[in-house]
Amino acid sequence: MIILTGAAGFIGSCMAAKLNQEGFTDLILVDDFSRESQQANYQHKQYTELVPRQELFSWMKGKESLIQIIIHLGARTDTSEQDESIFQQLNISYSQQIWEVCCNHGIPLIYASSAATYGDGSLGFEDMLADPSILKPLNPYGRSKNDFDIWALNQPRKPYFWVGLKFFNVYGPNEYHKSRMASVIFHAYHQIQKTGQLKLFRSHREDYADGEQKRDFIYVKDLTEVIHFFMHHRKDAGIYNLGTGQARTFNDLGKNVFLALDRLPAITFIDTPVDIRDSYQYYTQANMEKLRKIGYEKAFTELEEGIEDYVRNYLLTKTYM
Repeated sequence: MIILTGAAGFIGSCMAAKLNQEGFTDLILVDDFSRESQQANYQHKQYTELVPRQELFSWMKGKESLIQIIIHLGARTDTSEQDESIFQQLNISYSQQIWEVCCNHGIPLIYASSAATYGDGSLGFEDMLADPSILKPLNPYGRSKNDFDIWALNQPRKPYFWVGLKFFNVYGPNEYHKSRMASVIFHAYHQIQKTGQLKLFRSHREDYADGEQKRDFIYVKDLTEVIHFFMHHRKDAGIYNLGTGQARTFNDLGKNVFLALDRLPAITFIDTPVDIRDSYQYYTQANMEKLRKIGYEKAFTELEEGIEDYVRNYLLTKTYM
């Protein structure tokens, strides 16, 4: 039995698909299943039971010996949300409860952290930091993820195997429901289909030209491959970056969405919304040396290839993974 939290969401539902592809069908999917917009993410997956998020801990009582691993991908991920109490409840307290269950019953744990912990990147993107408390995330979401990482590292009792994965900019199928928080590629596709043009955020810093802001964009299929690797590796516990190790510009991204649609690029620029301008990351690039050193050898999908697959095989047909 595998417990997968966040299973109705973007990354969680793609992980459920990957598990099914690998022959795992005894899945306990955990999330808030009341949202109709997310039903298509999980309704065709093979699983044993749907468990509402708030009922997980009571549901697990007496079943702990049956649980092979907990993959904890559920979280509040809205980077514009300013209510700290929401993140304290969903991203910290809930994760701490899962950690304690894993410690008490010898259950391996893989959980989602975030590259948002690195803030503006001025302190680098190093997952080998001995003390992540020096990091300065730019928003409550990033702080909640960093606070849990710090808490986990400082615990005297840890699961016999555990891994926290700092997801960089993830894109791919099953993010149809995410609205404003969907990937830039998702929004670019819909803008181009509707208007024939793409509006990217203007740079508000002198050291970056418009559209030359850079992010480490990782295809969700690569992310699920890494989680699958750790399901079987079960050693070298700790916190790891999960990006591609290669920063690409938003101009590159936009041009490749046009290319995937067989259209000529037509890119203009608009001001970054005021509510996220101060917390906007201009550069992210994962240092992937730590993951490579423990034996992960698969190549990460190039941006061009990932966008082509996502646009042509999913977005154009509104297909789910």
